[in-house]
Amino acid sequence: MNKLSIAALLSAAVFAAPVSADTVFGVYTGAQIWQAETEGSFGSNSNNPNFAFSDEQQQSYFIAFEHPIPLIPNAKVRYNQLRNDGSQVLTESFEFFGSSYAANTSLNYTADFSHTDYTLYYELFDNDLLTFDLGATAKRVEGIVELRNQNSLQAADTDGWIPTLYSQVRIGIPATQLTVFGLANAISIADSKIEDYEFGIEYRPIENLAVDVNLQLGYRVFNIELDDLDEVYTDLEYSGPFLGVEFHF
Repeated sequence: MNKLSIAALLSAAVFAAPVSADTVFGVYTGAQIWQAETEGSFGSNSNNPNFAFSDEQQQSYFIAFEHPIPLIPNAKVRYNQLRNDGSQVLTESFEFFGSSYAANTSLNYTADFSHTDYTLYYELFDNDLLTFDLGATAKRVEGIVELRNQNSLQAADTDGWIPTLYSQVRIGIPATQLTVFGLANAISIADSKIEDYEFGIEYRPIENLAVDVNLQLGYRVFNIELDDLDEVYTDLEYSGPFLGVEFHF
C-alpha cells in the first residue's frame, strides 16, 4: 500500500525566513459557499467507470492567526466540505471490494472526502499592494465511498494525512477597494495527487481599527487522485464558482 506520509510535511515546512510580518497579532476568519460540479471515478482498483454526480453546494470555514514573531510560522485551520451523491445505470461491469456489479445495474453512490487543513506559513511580503504567503499544509482526510443498489450496500473509508505545499497571493488594485487573489494547496507523490486551487477578486467595504471585511467572488478547483490510500482509488474533480466573506480583527 502506498500511504502518503505526514513526514513530507515536515521537510517542506521551512522554505525561508520571513522578510516581513504583521506588526500586531491578527486573527482572520471566514466562510465560503461553493457551487461545485463533480466528475470522475472511485473504486477499489485503478480501472473504474466515470460516475454521474449531482451538482451540490459545498461549504468551507477557516480561522488563521498571525503574529510579528520572526521565524515562528503563522497558523491556519480550514474545514472543507466535499460530499456528492449520484445515481446511474452501469454501461459496463464494475467490481468494488469483492462485489461484482453487472452492466445495466442501477446504482446509487456517495463520495465524501470532506477534510480539515492544518497550515503553517510565513508572510514573505505583507503590504497594501502585495501579500504573499508560503508554507505547508497537512490535510486530515476521513473519507468514505458508498455503493448502493436494491440488494446491498458496500462502503469503504480512508483515514490519513496528506501533506501539500501551500501558497497564497493578494495583489491590491491601486486607488480602489479591490484585490485579486489566488490560493494553492498541491502536491504529487508517486501516483497520488492533490490539487486545490482558487482565484478571484475581493471587495473591501469595511476597513477600520476594529475590523476589516472582505467580500469574495471566485472560482475553485479541487482534484483528488488517490492510488491505494486504504485500498481506495479515486480520480475526482470538483470545480465551480464560490462566494466568500472574510473578517480581520
